Amino acid sequence: VLTAQQIKRLAEAQKSDKTVMIRTAEEVKSSDSRPKKSGTLTWRFKCQESRDAAWATSAAFVWDAARINLPSGKTALAQSVYPIEDGGALGWGRSTEYVKASIEVYSNYVYEYTYPVATNVAGVVGGMEYPGIVFCSHSDRGESLWGVTDHEFGHNWFPMIVGSDERKYAWMDEGFNTFLNFLSTDAFNNGEYKSSMFRDMHRFAPLIFRKDADPIMTIPDVIKASNLGWEAYYKPAIGLKLLREQVLGPDRFDFAFRLYVQRWAFKHPTPYDFFRTMEDAAGENLGWFWKGWFFENYQLDQAVKDVSYVDDKPERGALILIENLAQWAMPVEIEVEEVGGRKIRINLPVEVWQKGGNWTVKADTKEPLRTVTIDPSRQLPDSNPSNNLWRSPRLTPPITN
Repeated sequence: VLTAQQIKRLAEAQKSDKTVMIRTAEEVKSSDSRPKKSGTLTWRFKCQESRDAAWATSAAFVWDAARINLPSGKTALAQSVYPIEDGGALGWGRSTEYVKASIEVYSNYVYEYTYPVATNVAGVVGGMEYPGIVFCSHSDRGESLWGVTDHEFGHNWFPMIVGSDERKYAWMDEGFNTFLNFLSTDAFNNGEYKSSMFRDMHRFAPLIFRKDADPIMTIPDVIKASNLGWEAYYKPAIGLKLLREQVLGPDRFDFAFRLYVQRWAFKHPTPYDFFRTMEDAAGENLGWFWKGWFFENYQLDQAVKDVSYVDDKPERGALILIENLAQWAMPVEIEVEEVGGRKIRINLPVEVWQKGGNWTVKADTKEPLRTVTIDPSRQLPDSNPSNNLWRSPRLTPPITN
């Protein structure tokens, strides 16, 4: 079905990290872009280990491709088809670059890509995934094209490889994929599209803990339509981000997450299979985390209650009383600033809250304290940040009329 020149280009693309044109814009307008044969041309497709199938066709498609490098040493082919008017460096001319980058990140992070090709089709849908082929809007450009391409190909892992049931547990499909998108976007092209969106989690607490929010574990058919984006996509993704960065640490989390994918590749896990695997691999009981974040809408509110000094002498150390005022708990980070400007960071595990909502920690200080801040990096979705800061009353000027 291809001309000799197109076959040559296709072979070049299979060895190239740069995008190679297979069918050019000029060929779209020329009858010479088809082999000179009588009768019909027959395309044959094969896709193994696939839970679904899709294909696309158009006489107007430009077609380009590049090699995907997989961790085992094998390769696959990233390819894109799109109309002439949507190409170019600002548009779909970068699609294959996006496909290649996305699949290489996921293959190295969780599980090697299982199909020989990965095709991005410019069409009329905003974004839809199938094994080895996705459909994205032809009108997307730049960062938006990267975002939808990356997201739709992430679905090749959830739910194509790990066959979770999105009709019952949408978060195991969309939420896991959105979490992967955080990592792949940070990694793409030295952070070209890296976002600071979730750098300040205090901003997102009111959105996460909305009064009418549904628990993540709610069946999608029952979730309010206005809540689906948060409960299926963002809240579970943020939860995994918190678990990775604040609770387990990247090394333990990544090991456990990979093991989950390996155990359940081409099988059909439930949420409990995920929970058990993460705990098994991380070596830690995380029931408190699953209950508060996935089964309930527990809120987080950490606070600095009071500060005193040992024997009333700052040089002997400061005693900092912190509180956990809401239903959920998380590890604690505290920043202590002395009047001379010296700062100390103190990190406490979540277990400090096991016996109640109060904990006193000693800081090795040399001078009186100016401030004490809990969650100074704003990495936790604290629903009431106003009580996160303590200021020394001795250094605070009185309020005057």
